[in-house]
Amino acid sequence: MIVSGYKAMWVIVLFDLPTETKEAKREYAHFRKTLIKDGFVMLQYSVYARPCASDENAFVHADRTRKHLPPEGQVRILQLTDKQYGRMQVFWGKSRTASEKMPAQLEFF
Repeated sequence: MIVSGYKAMWVIVLFDLPTETKEAKREYAHFRKTLIKDGFVMLQYSVYARPCASDENAFVHADRTRKHLPPEGQVRILQLTDKQYGRMQVFWGKSRTASEKMPAQLEFF
């Protein structure tokens, strides 16, 4: 999907954070809530995705995520074009389902 001359993008955040202590659990919850507040949706445990209208917009959200990294654990940020994201194969058991689609409201930008 091309939006206003830009390629629509997806930002994927994958993380593995410690949860052994009360403070670590608090940091985990804070990081997760920050992602959700920024428009990310959970694809599966510790994997969140957010559609973006352009590469520049994707950079803004990736940078915002970097600014809220927890003090411990591992976080990976991946940017994919809408076309690459659409090639993802998703399975529930042995049945294949379609991956999430870019929201329609981005077509109006």
